Amino acid sequence: MERHACVAHALDGRHQRDLCHRDRRRHARCCPHRHAAGQDHGHAGRRAGGSECVWRLSGHSANAGDVQEKGTQSERRGAKVMSMNLVTLLYLIASICFIQALKGLSHPTTSRRGNLFGMLGMGLAVITTIGLVFKLAALSTAEGTSAGIGYIVVGLLVGGTAGSIMAKRVEMTKMPELVAFMHSMIGLAAVFIAIAAVVEPQSLGIVRHLGDAIPAGNRLELFLGAAIGAVTFSGSVIAFGKLSGKYKFRLFQGAPVQFAGQHKLNLALGLATLFFGLTFMFNGSLTAFAIMLALAFVIGVLLIIPIGGADMPVVVSMLNSYSGWAAAGIGFSLNNSMLIIAGSLVGSSGAILSYIMCKAMNRSFFNVIGGGFGGATDSAGPAGAKEARPVKSGSADDATFLLTNADTVIIVPGYGLAVARAQHALKELTEKLVHRGVTVKYAIHPVAGRMPGHMNVLLAEAEVPYDQVFEMDDINSEFGQADVVLVLGANDVVNPAAKNDPKSPIAGMPILEAFKAKTIIVNKRSMASGYAGLDNELFYLDKTMMVFGDAKKVIEDMVKAVENA
Repeated sequence: MERHACVAHALDGRHQRDLCHRDRRRHARCCPHRHAAGQDHGHAGRRAGGSECVWRLSGHSANAGDVQEKGTQSERRGAKVMSMNLVTLLYLIASICFIQALKGLSHPTTSRRGNLFGMLGMGLAVITTIGLVFKLAALSTAEGTSAGIGYIVVGLLVGGTAGSIMAKRVEMTKMPELVAFMHSMIGLAAVFIAIAAVVEPQSLGIVRHLGDAIPAGNRLELFLGAAIGAVTFSGSVIAFGKLSGKYKFRLFQGAPVQFAGQHKLNLALGLATLFFGLTFMFNGSLTAFAIMLALAFVIGVLLIIPIGGADMPVVVSMLNSYSGWAAAGIGFSLNNSMLIIAGSLVGSSGAILSYIMCKAMNRSFFNVIGGGFGGATDSAGPAGAKEARPVKSGSADDATFLLTNADTVIIVPGYGLAVARAQHALKELTEKLVHRGVTVKYAIHPVAGRMPGHMNVLLAEAEVPYDQVFEMDDINSEFGQADVVLVLGANDVVNPAAKNDPKSPIAGMPILEAFKAKTIIVNKRSMASGYAGLDNELFYLDKTMMVFGDAKKVIEDMVKAVENA
């Protein structure tokens, strides 16, 4: 075979050293003076190891092409290492932003800053991940890489556009439904990723080649991530239907759906899910994985249907926690630190918030996890079964007279305010009262509304000053000095039976102590009971005046009356 006589030798080529004066190709130990000096006259700057044996047959040309290919691979490895170091740094910064977001969202005065930190952290995480994908695609020689990048770009465009449109168009009264919908999407994404990882683990770097067995540890992570994701998805879909209240499908109606042996069935399905999940973990059975996934979807439905629409704040918070743990589980499978950190933050904060809200409702945390809140509603008896009791009622003009002649007014907003979309009218009323020298404060119960912080969100949308908004523990001591308390669409959170009647189903539940005020004005559409199915003793007190009607219409009438006063 003909060879080129003058092929340049690579400076750093292994097994390709000029033997110089070693015309007989003797071993390096025969020339100790050269290695002691650390020099190789044939290649400047090249230092061979003291025990290195180097051979090259006479007439054997240099493998310059192979050396260049190895150099290119080395450059790729170096670029990948640099990319991963940068990715780790950016993920760390995003994680710090998420922590600052949680800290900011813990108080209304810093909530905007918390939102900004959250958006910054998520934006940085998404951009970093996109950059990493494109970088790895550029270094990859595998077929189909371009098509995979195209799918990612399409997904980003579709998801980003849909999310932006939904967030822009949603009304604040529909925010709980949007939150439930977002939770369902997180759960569904976790399920899809788990399925992809089980079917093609080599594509996600879990194994080297198609057909290789997935390690048991990864199978456990996929089982947990997929199961929690499935429960989150189906449960969030039911929560969305209950919160919207406009679907005729029985499971989407606000009333609880209960049947005999419900909790036993949930327990049996939970144990079956665990069994098939462990079966998948130990032997990698795809059939066991599919059965486990189907059972998890059913469990998600059964956990949420026995919960009434008014108890949704705890449910939304719990589903939020589930979505975080689902993301964290998938993060372990994909070896993605950002998913693990973000999922853990969401999961733990959601669980803590759920515990706080359960405490505020005098409910059991583990009862919530098991689905349903026990028999409190049943023990109360059907609404309207008790004999009607007389109440004092008045008009918007009567309420305005009391408000304008008061020195201190405390407003207690409830879900009725959200349904009537009366937050802007309420802001206008309070501005006029403050202009007349009345001190106005808002008292917020942790579970008022249909999601955590629902009333805070409504008041923030109306741009109510944060220094007027107080949490229950901070303002309860002031009700006794208040001249007037205005209750708008709230019920059980101001029911004095929680403190005065040890036999009441809500006994021990922390409430806003509106009954201590000198005068109480309550606006409701009717005398219907709250989620506990109880009459509210507050409505029958001698110092209470009921103003019936839509909250927005009543408040607008109050605004006109203040202007004409």
